[in-house]
Amino acid sequence: MTPSRDIGRLIEIMAALRAPKTGCPWDLAQDFSTIAPYTLEEAYEVADAIARSDLGDLKEELGDLLLQVVFHARMAQEQGVFDFGDVVQAITEKLVRRHPHVFGDERSQTPQAVEGLWERIKAEEKAARNKPATDEGALAGVPVALPALTRALKLQARASKVGFDWNDPRAVLHKIREEADEIEAELDRAEFDAAAAAAEIGDLLFAVVNLARHLRADPEAALRQTNQKFQRRFAAIERALAVRGKAPQDATLAEMDALWDAAKAAE
Repeated sequence: MTPSRDIGRLIEIMAALRAPKTGCPWDLAQDFSTIAPYTLEEAYEVADAIARSDLGDLKEELGDLLLQVVFHARMAQEQGVFDFGDVVQAITEKLVRRHPHVFGDERSQTPQAVEGLWERIKAEEKAARNKPATDEGALAGVPVALPALTRALKLQARASKVGFDWNDPRAVLHKIREEADEIEAELDRAEFDAAAAAAEIGDLLFAVVNLARHLRADPEAALRQTNQKFQRRFAAIERALAVRGKAPQDATLAEMDALWDAAKAAE
């Protein structure tokens, strides 16, 4: 089977991989739950390629992510639930429905007005689906499988829309100091409680996400950038030590701290 730019060929290849008796044993052994972690991983790899401004890699990673969509759609088709065409139809209908300022008579012209319109239409869609009472509430529908920082951000944004929020980012900063003090109090206890300390760390992280939200920063992206910065500077430490004939484990903390400062200054 030859490669092609046609999405139909990709769908055919996926069908061949899942064909009983003649397909790939690994692909045939998969189901929605076993493929879901790969779907998340591919989404992160797309984000990583974007963060590195590597458009060649982005093309490859987008293909891998598209494969995940085709894979899930194929498994659903085998169960007679929906197929890839249904997925395409659902998203095109949603895009047209949620953009009446483009495809209809609505005349929202600013990003803020469009965002408000999008949220109103989403709320109307949710009401039309007649979800059971257990799904109701301001925080309902925020996926549990989201990365913890992203989910915290979305939960806080939902709560803010019903008035449960600080009005000043400085108040959030005060909350962060308060949470840090509570961690210190746990450390000062005669009998250290690891579970209690972990709970306080969770509260601290939640408060930091709240500060990021008030400052219009994406906490997941901010931490990703800091991870990259740490990796870059630590690599500089390793290179500097290698010139001296050393590895990090052979150096003192003071020596590595000085090299860290030098790497930071060089940036």
